[in-house]
Amino acid sequence: MANCLVIVESPAKVKTIKKFLGANYEVDASNGHVRDLPKSQMGIDVEHDFDPKYITIRGKGDILAKLRKEVKKADKIYLATDPDREGEAISWHLMKALKLDELKEKQVYRISFNEITKNAVKTSLKTPRDIDMDLVDAQQARRVLDRMVGYMISPLLWAKVKRGLSAGRVQSVALRLICDREEDINAFIPEEYWNLDAVLKQEGSKKTLTAKFHGDKNGRIAIHNKEELDEILKGLKKKEYQVEEVKNGERVKKAPIPFTTSTLQQEASKVLNFSTQKTMRLAQQLYEGVEVAGHGTVGLITYLRTDSTRIAEEADVAAREFIEKQYGSRYLANGEQNKKSNVKIQDAHEAIRPTDIALTPVIVKESLQRDLFRLYQLIWKRFAASRMQPAVYETTSVKVKAGNYFFTLSASKLQFDGFMSVYVQEEEKEENNVLLGNLEKGSILKLEKLENSQHFTQPPAHFTEASLVKSMEEQGIGRPSTYAPTITTIIARRYVAKENKKPLRNRTGRSSQQYNEAKLPQHCRHHIYCKSGISS
Repeated sequence: MANCLVIVESPAKVKTIKKFLGANYEVDASNGHVRDLPKSQMGIDVEHDFDPKYITIRGKGDILAKLRKEVKKADKIYLATDPDREGEAISWHLMKALKLDELKEKQVYRISFNEITKNAVKTSLKTPRDIDMDLVDAQQARRVLDRMVGYMISPLLWAKVKRGLSAGRVQSVALRLICDREEDINAFIPEEYWNLDAVLKQEGSKKTLTAKFHGDKNGRIAIHNKEELDEILKGLKKKEYQVEEVKNGERVKKAPIPFTTSTLQQEASKVLNFSTQKTMRLAQQLYEGVEVAGHGTVGLITYLRTDSTRIAEEADVAAREFIEKQYGSRYLANGEQNKKSNVKIQDAHEAIRPTDIALTPVIVKESLQRDLFRLYQLIWKRFAASRMQPAVYETTSVKVKAGNYFFTLSASKLQFDGFMSVYVQEEEKEENNVLLGNLEKGSILKLEKLENSQHFTQPPAHFTEASLVKSMEEQGIGRPSTYAPTITTIIARRYVAKENKKPLRNRTGRSSQQYNEAKLPQHCRHHIYCKSGISS
């Protein structure tokens, strides 16, 4: 008979953790929270220190009854909920709901682990602790604020706008960001500008070089209208194009830092076209454990709700050994990598990384569903790249004189791929100019043609899910655990509309089609724009 009971949050973790422990352990799940504030009333005693009144969540009675039976059989109970404030609060609620603090004959401990691996779980059992009431109180304070904002402002929305709507401590501020951006777009007045390029040829070469208009000896000149363009073209008529200056240099592209919750959501949105909700759902599966051929059920990534880029020393050493073996010592980064520095970072958990870097995407590919694999591959590549050398480009910049004006052209060539052998954050722009032979000061270039084009400044872009998460993080709105549910809520409540590749119409009725008529490019990729009149 098992005399140790481990209680986790998610049933998906049960199988993974049970595999690591012997027959002496029983593992069961609470299925998230078991107690909460009542839905039918405020549930907070404002007159008496904002004391919350908790009740058992509807449908959790059978789960608690089963857990009570398991508790009776066990001598030691380990509360192994998630390693964050929410997880700490769930452990405390379990303690109260199961009356574990009244069982003097039982030993009750709190354990936590950042990754679901055999080593991490075993280590946590060797270092149990008490429930951290500071974390519990922090979660309770947030929950009470959520309830007060929601239950005091939502009735106003029902009376003034429509029943069924809601306000929230985070969602209302996020909505304000979107509405403010919409107002900026509506108030935007496009300004005209022109580009001027000189298509040139080196002597003895068939390939052309494109030089961009820069200005004159006094500095850069912006071309605002056709009249200014015509004046410059007049000054360039029948002028000789001569190389005035050639500079050779080196450009270093630094390796990226490991993922946090927000950067993972942003990159998965840009690269994989995943919504924030989908990214978190898939990451949760990778964290809790998936069946990998030849390895059994394995938790493939560390805890997914984090704002830290810190990496455990053990994982850092393993990654460096792997990189040196697979890619060679010249690819291995020297010393500490760049860290994300922000006073708002809590640094409670590591960055999101693979639990075992030896489980490469190639090894797990056949065991994972397509989207799970794509997300794991993104996380694995980002972490591996973070431990590698920067990429190095050889650069050449040239200044060309024509009459009283100057044109500039530049080219770059990848000299050492470094981390880019594993991970390319975004597609590198194709270089239009490939400098053939040696361009030297005084070289004469032949003008093939002058190309000009009219443009207009663009309004601020509508928020995407990725850019909204970035803005929320920068302004300290919400936490890693709230980004996805906040966006999901404001879309579900129809406060904002999310459209793909369609002209967008905002509150004032001005559509993106009107921007097109002003010769403005249309921004069309999962735009989020304010639909209601609510802005605060």
